[in-house]
Amino acid sequence: MTDDPFDGAGSGDGVGRVLGTADATPLTFWTAVSPGSYLQLDDVVVTRRELPDREPVTIAGVVTQVRARHEGAQFDSDVFAIADGTLPAQVQEAAEVTTTRVDPEFYVPPTPGAVVHRAEGDARARALHFDRMERRIPMGMGRDGVPVYLNADFLDGTRGAHVSISGISGVATKTSFATFLLYSVFRSGVLGGDAVNAKALIFNVKGEDLLFLDHPNTRLDEPTRAGYAKLGLDAGAFPDVRVYAPPRVGDSSGTPDVSSRLTGVDSFYWTLSEFCADRLLPYVFADADDERQQYTMVVHSVAAHLARYAQPADGGVSVDGVRLGSYADLVDHIVEQLNDDETRGDWAGSAVGLGTVNAFARRLIGSKKDLGRLIRGDLATRRPHSINTAESAQVTVVDLHNLPDRAQRFVVGVTLKSEFERKEKAGTAKPLLFVVLDELNKYAPREGSSPIKEVLLDIAERGRSLGVILVGAQQTASEVERRIVTNSAIRVVGRLDPAEASRPEYGFLPPAQRQRALLAKPGTMFVNQPDIPVPLCLEFPFPAWATRVSEAGRAPSETLRSITQAADPFAVVGSGTTDDDIPF
Repeated sequence: MTDDPFDGAGSGDGVGRVLGTADATPLTFWTAVSPGSYLQLDDVVVTRRELPDREPVTIAGVVTQVRARHEGAQFDSDVFAIADGTLPAQVQEAAEVTTTRVDPEFYVPPTPGAVVHRAEGDARARALHFDRMERRIPMGMGRDGVPVYLNADFLDGTRGAHVSISGISGVATKTSFATFLLYSVFRSGVLGGDAVNAKALIFNVKGEDLLFLDHPNTRLDEPTRAGYAKLGLDAGAFPDVRVYAPPRVGDSSGTPDVSSRLTGVDSFYWTLSEFCADRLLPYVFADADDERQQYTMVVHSVAAHLARYAQPADGGVSVDGVRLGSYADLVDHIVEQLNDDETRGDWAGSAVGLGTVNAFARRLIGSKKDLGRLIRGDLATRRPHSINTAESAQVTVVDLHNLPDRAQRFVVGVTLKSEFERKEKAGTAKPLLFVVLDELNKYAPREGSSPIKEVLLDIAERGRSLGVILVGAQQTASEVERRIVTNSAIRVVGRLDPAEASRPEYGFLPPAQRQRALLAKPGTMFVNQPDIPVPLCLEFPFPAWATRVSEAGRAPSETLRSITQAADPFAVVGSGTTDDDIPF
């Protein structure tokens, strides 16, 4: 490879010359497009400035606006005369170029009349700083049909971490891009030997589309396979996936509540003993507004009381000598103790008013219907039921779509809390854990506070050092906690709502890209990363894994065996049950 940064940019007269009728600056300039040539948005171009006392300066950039006009016309109506050939005029196109690289870094404007070339090959890679990326993650194809890369240093915590993806639901393909990015990270070789142990935790909040990541897509055609090959990837499904789903309502056997996938799915739940010992009660009150209410004092006081006095008892718990076998029993017992003048102080504290206690009790009673199937005293404690990515497959999918909103918040909050605490205890960033969470604006809204929001803030601010990478998706970045968005080194935008596109959270997009985001088709994304001054427009390939049951091919046999099927078949209800107690 030559050392000349202008090499590979093209030959001859190029595609145009630097315009002399508009100001040219070191950071922005216009180029007139040569007759018979064209420039489109996102094209990469390069020009050279000759200097009298030093080496030439190469200025490269990305086309961020294109215009065409009649030169010689004075009035709007002249266009008809020009079209008829009765008035002489010339059509001239011009393109605005936003500088992405100056080499060497001597910031002078390009000279009007200087030849502008379309950057290709090594010149394109240098213009977009790909040559400086020691580890490159393929993200998709640019508008020129050539691969576009992400700097892995800004994803895995080396120099930055976290991804924020915004766009209209159902059109912006946020989740599809998040899963493709994971696939590229795991399969491109960028993580080296660490890829084997790296994990992903994906929360599925809409339909059952993410339950078939380990099934090949039957709609995959040869052009799509060729597109993957051009990115240096093999087109295929995720090879190592484990799916968790909540138990069905009213099912005493704990059967997973899914309809389309019938094999390789495990139930997740928490025992009453775990709920009390791990102080999970605050996550029952996980609405952002709850932390501003006075009854949160009661929440923490009751959680501490349960952690101190609740004892495991034959599958359930024993509190104050009373055996409780279900979440509804536990709620009723707590409310009963809070309504008793003699025991209220022991549970809620002496300084709390009766109105505050009643507010807590009303909300707790309201949680019985939503959380009864997740917090259990009637299922075997020895049966595997915990979501633990360290002991799971490379990709763990937690299905939430059949759960009501309160239950979804509880699962997300408790799971993230346990995973983050596990990484804290390990004390090392490796292996990496990628957390994919849609509807981030619901779990970490800009206003208010909640236990889930605090966990997500912890991940955003300290997760980089612990190897926890948040890939958050939302319709509106303007409604997500600012500190989470600010700590996201990679920002991705798909199709946007017009009102949302005008918000300051999208200030990193040039005006033309903001306008284009209103028109972007599914699969088109604008990606901003720290070492490239202009967001890159790309199209990522059609998923090689099934995104719905109708597309699903046959999955590898090893992914169809659930951990429940592999567990002790003689596990029965009750943590203290012995072989002598088996009831048959």
